[in-house]
Amino acid sequence: MPLILLRLWWRGRSQPEYRLRLAERLGKVPKRLSSAPLLWVHSVSVGETLAAIPVITQLAARYPQWQWLVTTSTPTGSERVTEALRPILGGRLLHYYLPYDLPECLTPFLQALRPNMLVIVETELWPNLLHFCRKRNIPTLLANARLSEKSARGYGKFPRFTQSMLANLDKVVAQYDVDAQRFVELGLPAPRVLASGNIKFDLDIGLGLVSEAQALAHQWRGPEERKVWLAASTHAGEDEIILDAYRALLKTSENLLLVLVPRHPQRFESVARLCQERGFQVVRRSEGRAPSVCDQILLGDTMGELLRFFGASDMAFVGGSLVPVGGHNMIEPAAWGVPVVCGPFLHNFSTVAQLLKDAGGMVIAEDAASIAEQLGLWLKNDRQRMAAGQNARVVAQENSGALRRLLDEIESLMPDLKDQ
Repeated sequence: MPLILLRLWWRGRSQPEYRLRLAERLGKVPKRLSSAPLLWVHSVSVGETLAAIPVITQLAARYPQWQWLVTTSTPTGSERVTEALRPILGGRLLHYYLPYDLPECLTPFLQALRPNMLVIVETELWPNLLHFCRKRNIPTLLANARLSEKSARGYGKFPRFTQSMLANLDKVVAQYDVDAQRFVELGLPAPRVLASGNIKFDLDIGLGLVSEAQALAHQWRGPEERKVWLAASTHAGEDEIILDAYRALLKTSENLLLVLVPRHPQRFESVARLCQERGFQVVRRSEGRAPSVCDQILLGDTMGELLRFFGASDMAFVGGSLVPVGGHNMIEPAAWGVPVVCGPFLHNFSTVAQLLKDAGGMVIAEDAASIAEQLGLWLKNDRQRMAAGQNARVVAQENSGALRRLLDEIESLMPDLKDQ
């Protein structure tokens, strides 16, 4: 516990929000007075929360009498829960940080809130959490689960521990057959796992969002009809590569606007300084003004706008892929019909990346020169760029449907709750 608290304090140096709401992380929350069914969804951070929103929205519409408990582990995930779900659920929403995976933290949390079911989004496995849910007869489902070869090897080093932990899961709805097979090989009984596809393909791009993206595109392009390159969800070590590629592109496309969006808000300031130190003219999204003809880079230093940013762009780079993070969600630009460039580190989205690559909707580039070369080809040839974007859109459309299958599996675990 001292080490845990020290780590929390250390993270709070760059992101002070980590030093707030400590009581929640220790399991100290107000007692829930309502006797209504409570469905608990855990989504560790922003990506998982975005995936969980359509699941919660559809079930909440079907069961208006239920309450909802949504836990996250990061401040940015917490912010997305509040912004996206509070307007939909209102007083039906309870939101806290997930307690530390210790008996003395989980026990008071479960006693105070009395959840009826737990849905964990993607792969956030905590042994004590699963153990105490089993002990209290709380069904648990791992949704949209993925398990990379590297992670499976790590779990495989402790077979008895891993098998006993997985035994506490009632159901695993994996993204693909390869993910499901890895869970089975680690000891999960085969009848408890199925592959249903990736629910992130079930992206709802409504007319309101399309209008917002079109307005942004008009604002960003200006009378010069500038092309827009979005570099999304970048990590430390990637921004320098992106800026090198951008400088190379400016030699032949001097009006190109780069929209650069760091993955984590604590990096907004340092990335702004980096751009300025490299000699670029920068405008920040938080300033609330459109980029002028002199502005070269728009720094996306706000939260919750990335999806509409993709819709306002001509081509996209998705980060976490030039450094060994594993990549982020390239389905979002694909759904808009925007062609994608990624780096080689894509183990978090390996199947999705292969589908897009095979269809010609995504290209892998390993350095600044190869990124600039590919984007340069698209900038010179609108027909080729638009064809690549359409290929990506087709992949997104053909792989939808996982959300419906996941909802069916969740409902199958709660027969006694549906009539309450």
